[in-house]
Amino acid sequence: MASSAPSKTDTQSETHIVENQSPVLEDYNVFESDPVLFDALLREGGAWGADRARTLGGRVGSAEVLQCARDANRHTPELCSHDRAGNRIDWVDYHPAWHHLMALAVEHGVHALPWRYPQPGAHVVKAALAYLMNQGENGVCCPMAMSFAAVPALRAEPVLSAEWEPRLLSLCYDARFIPASEKRGALIGMAMTEKQGGSDVRANTTQAVRAPEDGEGVYRLTGHKWFCSAPMSDAFLTLAQTDGGLTCFLVPRVLPDGTPNRFLLQRLKDKLGNRSNASAEVEYSDTFAWRVGGEGDGVRTIIPMVHHTRLDAAISAAAVMRQAVVQALHHAAHRTAFGARLADQPLMQNVLADLALESEAAATMAMRLARGFDDATADPAQEPFVRLATAVTKFWICKRAPVVAAEAMECLGGNGYVEDSPMPRLYREAPVNGIWEGSGNVICLDILRTLAREPQALAAMVDELRAAKGGNAHLDTYVAALEKDLNSAALDAGQARTLVERLALSWQATLLVQHAPGLVADAFCASRLDGVGGRTLGTLPGGADSMAITDRAWRG
Repeated sequence: MASSAPSKTDTQSETHIVENQSPVLEDYNVFESDPVLFDALLREGGAWGADRARTLGGRVGSAEVLQCARDANRHTPELCSHDRAGNRIDWVDYHPAWHHLMALAVEHGVHALPWRYPQPGAHVVKAALAYLMNQGENGVCCPMAMSFAAVPALRAEPVLSAEWEPRLLSLCYDARFIPASEKRGALIGMAMTEKQGGSDVRANTTQAVRAPEDGEGVYRLTGHKWFCSAPMSDAFLTLAQTDGGLTCFLVPRVLPDGTPNRFLLQRLKDKLGNRSNASAEVEYSDTFAWRVGGEGDGVRTIIPMVHHTRLDAAISAAAVMRQAVVQALHHAAHRTAFGARLADQPLMQNVLADLALESEAAATMAMRLARGFDDATADPAQEPFVRLATAVTKFWICKRAPVVAAEAMECLGGNGYVEDSPMPRLYREAPVNGIWEGSGNVICLDILRTLAREPQALAAMVDELRAAKGGNAHLDTYVAALEKDLNSAALDAGQARTLVERLALSWQATLLVQHAPGLVADAFCASRLDGVGGRTLGTLPGGADSMAITDRAWRG
């Protein structure tokens, strides 16, 4: 006997009216809602880029772009090693959302602006654009950072640089698998580390032999790379051993005659975060490559690329912090608990204000560092300070990003822990910048070497820290003690992290005392520099104006 159609109550449960849920944060301008970034852009010499930042900020905060970010992370890249006939193709297939986001970043010059528009403030404007784009989707910013940083490395080989720079400066994203000479624009990736060496690239075993039959400066590579970022880039900077020692090379993805290079993708990494962006293991087998710089000069040649990617790592980490804090502030403004808005409850106010301080300090530090890159372009005497400041900034902001992301997630409660929220993605992204381009120990040891070998870098940093003298008693005491320790006869490697943390906090506090409202700078110094509280976010001392701090943080 046929059954009757089920009633509505048979197939679904009725529920109460949904209320007291914060609305999705979308269709807002990421730049216009950020007074700290706006002020820093103007202060550090990038006022001419404000309209660019405003335009990109509107795109990044749009529902369309935020949905693309979700799609690109849920539908991760897939490796297609062979075609249906069994031929190797070594192709990575990306979701259309990835290509949409890549085109957006390239269109706005996130990968090339200082080289395309070489003028005062160019690095500051580029930093602001990268800071905005990272708040939309971090994965695409990895190939942007590598392509940006490849330019100064390629300049070690003028002929290659003259050929490749125009392609890298293009504002057209072209994903086609064809020779770079036929494309509207090109991107460059990186394949440095090997299984046995990691950060110790001098332990690399990949071999390079000259191939004069292929042309001047051409070599053939045999070996492996344990991490290759953005494996569908048009070329890759890599390191290999020659008769003269470790040497830098440029490996094209497709050869000039249109045939694929022997760039064999073994598998894609199954990563914690940065999932929209593919990372691969690569085998070189008689692989065509152009030498960049002299034989044996591999580390010297690649250092400019590492230096510039460390700047991007700091900016990316600061952007993760910013977006996490914005999500927490937005939620607290709309969510009610125990009879009051979360944003009006004293303990939550303390947490939100502390998060806002951490984010403002990171953004202010990163933008000041970007100005240092502009200063060094105009005056090479600034380079030692910028090298030191880059390492300090990269270490500290990248260490703070996971802490901030975790605390901001907690502000959203269970809603922040589920994948419908952007918080899990931000939380997974947070650690990668601390690992990429030198883990914490590597960075701190680099800083010790700089302090020992380049006294002018230390002198410049001390001058920077003295710039706010008299502005805050906590800061004056803290800097005086730090200077005494910096001038000691020996720097203890086992205490390097402690020293770098003190340098970073001193510099952040100095910048805030100079440029932030007094209520922000005083709260930061009191909570970070006097030894009381600060281990847990939400431990600002009594008297801190938490509401005013959060009001400054976001114009939602």
